[in-house]
Formats: sequence, C-alpha cells, structure tokens
Amino acid sequence: MKPKDDEKQRAIAEATFNLVAQTGLSGLTMADIARTAGIATSTLYVYHPSKDELISQLYEEAKTATMQRLMDGVLPGTPLRSRVRRLWGNLLRHRLDRYAEVVFQEQYYNSPWFTQGNRELSTRLMAGFLALMEEGQQQEIFKPVPLPLLTASVVGSVRETGNLIRTQVLPDDEAVHQAAFTLCWDAIKA
Repeated sequence: MKPKDDEKQRAIAEATFNLVAQTGLSGLTMADIARTAGIATSTLYVYHPSKDELISQLYEEAKTATMQRLMDGVLPGTPLRSRVRRLWGNLLRHRLDRYAEVVFQEQYYNSPWFTQGNRELSTRLMAGFLALMEEGQQQEIFKPVPLPLLTASVVGSVRETGNLIRTQVLPDDEAVHQAAFTLCWDAIKA
C-alpha cells in the first residue's frame, strides 16, 4: 500500500480548520473538506474513513501541538511571573497565528464528538500548565480558587485580547501584550 502523503495530510487539516472557522463543525462535510483541500473525496476517505475519525484525529494532533507551543521557553527555575508571561504570550501568539485551528479545537471541545478519552488527553497535555498554576497557588502568589477558575482567567484573558487584536480594536504590539498580561496577572495574583 502506498504511504500517505504528508502534504495531503496538511491540506486536509488546514481545509478542515478553515471550514470550521467559517461555517462551524456541525455543517462540515467530507465533500467540502476534499474540495477545499484540492483532493478527490475518495482520496479523503483513504486518509480518514469518516468525519468522526477525521475530526477526532485532528483534535488530538492540534491539541498536542498547541500545548507544545504553549510551553515553549517556559523554563523551570525562572521566576514564576516570567514563566506565566511566556506561557500567556505563547498562547496569544498561537491564537493569532493559528486562529482557524484554535476555533476548531474550541468547537470540538464543546461538541457532542468530544469524548472522555479526549478529556483525558487534554488533561494529560495540560499537565505543565496546570503544574505552573498549582505552583503559584502553593507559593501563595495566586489566588486560592479552584484551579479551573484560575486557568480560565488566564485563557479567557488571552482569548479576549486576541479578539481585540484580530478585530483591530487594538494593535498587535508589545505594549498592548504587556498591558493585557499585567491585567491578567493582577486578576490571578493573591
């Protein structure tokens, strides 16, 4: 059997992400993905036997890559604020640079397709992020609130800052990033 072409795999992923960002996950069809990816629908079925399998695999791959990007340069031993700033900035850059992929992940997370297995994968992948938040709480730097609220504050700050930048309400510059991070930091610190 002929090996699957990496370029076609990338085209399928990008087509799926872009279509979901435009029209949503529910209306997504294999024919639309194939057309947007520039391949035959029959070829798409060689790569992914069903829409369910396709979106599940893409979620796992996208979530794994996102968490690697998120933790890039977050170095143990550096001050907590610096690590959280780096994480926050990485997440913002990811949101701005890979918006369609982010929308796909958010829609998948909130869809009936999201399984307990997906939840367990997400929790495993987020271990570094969660450990950082727990460390801040243990050092009494962060508010002693349930961890999901603390992480939601960080992610929500990034989401809304990204939206303001994407809609050009604010410029995509370091001054805005720093001001937004400072507001986030002030919200989570004890």
